[in-house]
Amino acid sequence: MTISFEVNAQPRIAAGKGASRRLRRAGLVPAIVYGGHREPQMVSLSHNELLRHLEQEAFYSHILDLKIGDEVTKVVLKDLQRHPAKPFILHLDFMRISQDEKIRMTVPLHFINEDKCKGIKMGGQAFHLITEIEVICLPKDLPEFIAIDMTDLEVGSILHLSEIKLPEGVALAHAPDPDEPVVTIHGPRGSTEEGEGAA
Repeated sequence: MTISFEVNAQPRIAAGKGASRRLRRAGLVPAIVYGGHREPQMVSLSHNELLRHLEQEAFYSHILDLKIGDEVTKVVLKDLQRHPAKPFILHLDFMRISQDEKIRMTVPLHFINEDKCKGIKMGGQAFHLITEIEVICLPKDLPEFIAIDMTDLEVGSILHLSEIKLPEGVALAHAPDPDEPVVTIHGPRGSTEEGEGAA
């Protein structure tokens, strides 16, 4: 099932810390929309609506429909500022996208078939060392996540960043260190295999 997100926003004129505080007291979140060969635009969004969207992991790595009045713009979420101590969103940055221009996005890694993993069935334990990666692709090729199949990983196995199978049209945003580990399977505590896996 394809997930779609419609985010409702309204234009704002006033800028500065004082204006932002007034918006937050009114239950709104200040944001800016930039890119797409157009001037940046200041907008505000409902804090409650935004919190509902943010509960879904896909919102962070998905193409969003940002509705400003009667206009709908395709955007991605590029930055989000949270209050350091309270459950409040302080500010967001959205970037407009063009279907024929590649974008750089961070997408999560999903580790699948962990319950079928050979090494775990032997009493081993999985250690996820990387949980997201930055990719470059056209908007139409943007994956919601990258799946890592753990079925065949055995005790002592190390899956490296360069071994991740990327969807067609998707590339890592930077040349990977071929030795950078993504997930390792350590042996049972106290076993000789554990030392080999850690090595």
